[in-house]
Amino acid sequence: MTLTKRDLVITISEKSGLTQAQVFDVIQQTLDQIVKSLAAGGKVELRNFGVFEVKIRKARVGRNPNKPETDVPIPARAMVKFKAGKDMRAEVLKLPSAPSA
Repeated sequence: MTLTKRDLVITISEKSGLTQAQVFDVIQQTLDQIVKSLAAGGKVELRNFGVFEVKIRKARVGRNPNKPETDVPIPARAMVKFKAGKDMRAEVLKLPSAPSA
């Protein structure tokens, strides 16, 4: 199941009594601030939820599987990493293990 921004807006609107437009505005502003902080190289810590931070992957040389003798340069790039918080990890661990195939 995929939870969308629209699903969040509807659920929070029903539980809070705020209009969907008000909830959408708050959610969008929250996401915009997270993006703005990460784009500036900052870290976003949401207690018991998790931490978002930007990591720079080093440049490296890859291989083309169709032509293993050919080196492919892969440039350095910024990546957003997420580390789940304690409460989130505890909830996710309650999920039943997936059957091994």
